[in-house]
Amino acid sequence: MAMAASEIEALILSALPDAQVTITDLAGDGDHYAAHVVSSAFAGKNRVQRHKMVYAALGERMGNELHALQVTTDIPN
Repeated sequence: MAMAASEIEALILSALPDAQVTITDLAGDGDHYAAHVVSSAFAGKNRVQRHKMVYAALGERMGNELHALQVTTDIPN
């Protein structure tokens, strides 16, 4: 079952309320997305820690409803 981009965004925002989230459907199939997430919560964290924060926001949906997610993260300027 495919997952809507708006649902991915909502889950990330629930965990990282200050985030700016951009979701792109890479294949047009609702299963392969890219997420660019900008949040002050990432300050002082390395790339792996940041990605774990995003994946934690998605919980068990990652690998189930959501097949693949390419993540890029940044802190606000």
